[in-house]
Amino acid sequence: MAIRVACPTADHTYAVATRLAPLLRAGDVITLSGPLGCGKTLFTGGLAAARGVDGPVPSPTLVLARRYDDGFLPLVHADVYRLGSYNEFLDLGVLDAAAEGVLVVEWGEAVETLLPEHLLIRFEVERDGQRVLSFHAPSSWETRPLQEVTP
Repeated sequence: MAIRVACPTADHTYAVATRLAPLLRAGDVITLSGPLGCGKTLFTGGLAAARGVDGPVPSPTLVLARRYDDGFLPLVHADVYRLGSYNEFLDLGVLDAAAEGVLVVEWGEAVETLLPEHLLIRFEVERDGQRVLSFHAPSSWETRPLQEVTP
């Protein structure tokens, strides 16, 4: 299943994430793909806020992964942009840590072969600055109303 959502503003991108959040289940993995500054961390912040995480969700680029336990499900937010190998990703332990929660991986295409079945969200930046989010859902998402993410 694939859907595309146009996001003319950052607020719209955030809103799409808040609408996706109720569809998440323990063990879900989401990869976010797109250029620098396209809204991947903002999107993760929307997911986290809608799942009950209190406070900001900064980019984990320098720390590589952050875990938030104050929501309905634990949320693990990883950024693999700076990693040099698959082993570095595995050493983070995020796959084990996220088993009872949700794992969101920015730049996930770099470690895609190591991940279980996952929801891929591609961020494209149009000439006018608008973002277009393309959701590519695995078969395990067939029963979830993914089309409801569109505000």
